[in-house]
Amino acid sequence: MEATHLIAFNLVLLAAMASPGPALLLALRMTLTQGLRAGLATGAGLGLIAACWTGAALLGLDIAFQLFPWAYVALKTAGALYLIWLAFSMWCNARKPLSQAPAARGRAFRTGLLVNLGNPKPMLFASAVLVVIFPPDLTLAAKAVIVLNQLCIELMVYTAFALLLSTGPARRVYLDAKTVLDRAAAAVLGALGLRLMLTP
Repeated sequence: MEATHLIAFNLVLLAAMASPGPALLLALRMTLTQGLRAGLATGAGLGLIAACWTGAALLGLDIAFQLFPWAYVALKTAGALYLIWLAFSMWCNARKPLSQAPAARGRAFRTGLLVNLGNPKPMLFASAVLVVIFPPDLTLAAKAVIVLNQLCIELMVYTAFALLLSTGPARRVYLDAKTVLDRAAAAVLGALGLRLMLTP
């Protein structure tokens, strides 16, 4: 494995992270509603599971899902239902003012974990990208470097988003349009959950 392989992988990873999806949407909203610490904790949970899915792809878990498709369907369905529940909760609470209680970092971290844990599609995406970018004879050490590299990139991206959106002006913009923005986010999360459930 050469440095050019990691650079190519990182470019693809950054492009994938920039596209709207449940992980990015959740990280942005947690920062806006609960502050910097919650945004960082959510990003850490999301990034950890995303890196674990890549590790699973490198170790061949995608083959196990092909052999036992019911396991993939069960995990995907559970993740979709969790997204739909988050969307429903967000929609119902859209008109409520934000809580003044300090952000619960443990809960934010667990939410990030659960959202990405219930979406095995990143592993299938990773396995396709890994085959194209990296040589087939990767050592265990090289695989560990790829997973650690992804974790670092994920944490840096989510940290940058959290720092940007935890500013006073960003929070004021959100508060001025909270009901509309929360219901728009709920609609997107619900649609993503339904799509995850209904697509093979």
